[in-house]
Amino acid sequence: MNKSELIDAIAKDAGITKVAAKAALESFISNVSNTLKEKDGKVSLVGFGTFSVSERAARQGINPATKKPIKIAAKKVAKFKAGADLATAVSGVKKK
Repeated sequence: MNKSELIDAIAKDAGITKVAAKAALESFISNVSNTLKEKDGKVSLVGFGTFSVSERAARQGINPATKKPIKIAAKKVAKFKAGADLATAVSGVKKK
C-alpha cells in the first residue's frame, strides 16, 4: 500500500473526503517527525507500536567496490517497534 492508497482507505473507513484524509495523514506524519527530532523524542500508540530514535556509533566499514576501509559516521536512525495488537494481527496467532 502506498500513500495515495492509504489516503483512499482512510477516507472510505472514516467517511470523510480524500482531502481531509490527506490532511490528517500529513498531520500525523509531521507530528511524529517533529516529536522524534526532539531530544529523547518518542511516540507510543498503545497496541499499535512505538516510534523512537536510536543512535548508531561511528564504525569502520569496507567499500565493496574497492575493498578499502572507510569510516562510517555516527548517526541517529528512526525505529519502530510493533505493539502487541499489531504483532498478533500480523502473525495470525490469536491471544489466549
